[in-house]
Amino acid sequence: MRKLDEQSRAADVAADLAELGRLRNYLIFKRRAGGADREKLMNAIDDYVGEMTGDRTALHAKNHKCG
Repeated sequence: MRKLDEQSRAADVAADLAELGRLRNYLIFKRRAGGADREKLMNAIDDYVGEMTGDRTALHAKNHKCG
């Protein structure tokens, strides 16, 4: 039963992260009005992700090296 609860919790966290990732992507690339509100929202998302995963930058793009 406990393992099932942990799996359910992990699935819920993954779903939340996917939705937050989509919102963060919208704020970065598609929102027309920028400004301080955008930064506040992104910081709030990052803080919440940090609480959920322990890694505030979990939704940030990772640099890739070629070669």
